[in-house]
Amino acid sequence: MPGPAQLALDPAGLLSRFSVSFWLPIAALAIALAIKLPSLVKMWRDPLLRAVGGLLLFACAVFVFAYPSTISWTNRVTGVPNISAPWVYSLLTALCASWLLLIVAWRNGTDRSRSTRRAARWVVVVYAGVVVVLWVLFALADVPVERTRDLDTYYARTPFMREEILLYLLAHTAACSVTARLIWNWVRTDGLDAWLRWGLRLLGIGYGTNLLFDAAKLTAVGARWTGTGRLDWLSTELAPSAACVSATLVAIGFILPHGGQYLRERWRVRADHWRLRPLYRLMRTVSGGRAPFAPRSTAELRLIRRETFIRDALLPLSRYLDEELRARAHEAALGLGFEPGRAKALAAAVTMLDAVDARERSPRTDSTAPPSGPDTAYLLQEIQAVSRVLRRPDDIEAVRARATALAESVPAHE
Repeated sequence: MPGPAQLALDPAGLLSRFSVSFWLPIAALAIALAIKLPSLVKMWRDPLLRAVGGLLLFACAVFVFAYPSTISWTNRVTGVPNISAPWVYSLLTALCASWLLLIVAWRNGTDRSRSTRRAARWVVVVYAGVVVVLWVLFALADVPVERTRDLDTYYARTPFMREEILLYLLAHTAACSVTARLIWNWVRTDGLDAWLRWGLRLLGIGYGTNLLFDAAKLTAVGARWTGTGRLDWLSTELAPSAACVSATLVAIGFILPHGGQYLRERWRVRADHWRLRPLYRLMRTVSGGRAPFAPRSTAELRLIRRETFIRDALLPLSRYLDEELRARAHEAALGLGFEPGRAKALAAAVTMLDAVDARERSPRTDSTAPPSGPDTAYLLQEIQAVSRVLRRPDDIEAVRARATALAESVPAHE
C-alpha cells in the first residue's frame, strides 16, 4: 500500500482514493426529478418546467450510462466496441442543450415572442447537429479496443475520434460557460427569495465546477496530442470527480428553493398554531369546550380549527367588551413606551381579560343580552398579536394598572 509521500508524488493515486461515487449525483438528481415530477405532469406545456425536467432526466442518464460497468454492458449488448462513447457524448450534448433552453426560459419568463422561440429553436438545431456529427465521426473512426475509463486519452490521436472528443468537449464548455455566467448575473439581481438565491448560488458553483471537468479533459487530451507528458489521470480521476460534485450541487440547487420554502411554510404553520395557545386556553374558559382534536390531521387543518374555535368563542364575548377601557389601555400602553402595534394588542388583551371576568361575574342569557356588542373586527383579524402578548402577563398588568390610574384621574363630572 502506498505511503503518504508516494501519494503526494502520485496525484492519480491520491485522487483515486478520494474519488466521488457516481451514485451520489444519480441519487441527488433522482430526488430532484421526483420533487419536480408532479409539476411536470400537471404543467407540461410550460417551457421552463420542460427544460428543468429535460435537464434532470438527461443528467441522470449521463451518469447512469457513463458508469464503467454500464459502458461494458452497452458495448456487449450492441456488439459494437466503444459504442457507449457516442451514446454518452450524445446524452451529454442533450444535457448541454437543456441548460441553454432553461436559460432561455428563465430570461424570458412568460414571454412567447418570436425572438424567444427563435433562440430556443437555434439551441435545438445546433446541438442536434452536434449529435449527428458525433455519430458520423464515430462511424468513420477505427476504435476496436474497448476502453471503459480512458477512452478520451487512449484514442486522443486517432483520426475522426479525436475530432469527436474535441467536439463534445467544446460543446459542453460553451454551454456550461454561458449558463454559469447568466446564473451568476441572476444571483446579483434584487428581490429574490432567500431560498431561491441560495439555490442559484449552488447552481452557479455547480456549473463552475463543470468547467473544471472540461479543463481536466482538454488538458489530458492536449498532452496526448503534443506528446509533452502523460496526464491521463486528469481525465480518468479528476474529471469524473468534478462532474459528480458539479451534478450533485446542481441537483441540490434545484431542490433547495422547493425544500426550503416547504420547510419554511411547515415551520410557519406550526409556529402560528403554537403562538395561538395562550388565546386558545383563554377562550376555552369562555366556551367551556375544546377544539376538535384529530391526531392525523394536517398541520394546516389543526391551525384552521384552532383559529375557528377562537373566533367562534370571541363572538359571544363581544357583548362584555368595554371600548372605553380599550381606549384607555391603548393610551396607557403608548405611555409606557410600547410601539403602536404592540400597544394595540396589549389594549385588546386587557379588554378581553376584563370581558372574561365580567362574564363570570354577571353572565347574560341570550334573551337579556343586547342584539349586538362592540365591533370585534380587530380581535378577529389580529388573534395572533393578541395571543402573543398574553404570554407577557407583566406587561398586561402594567398597562391595566396605568389604565386604571387614567380612569381615576378623570373628574367625575366628565
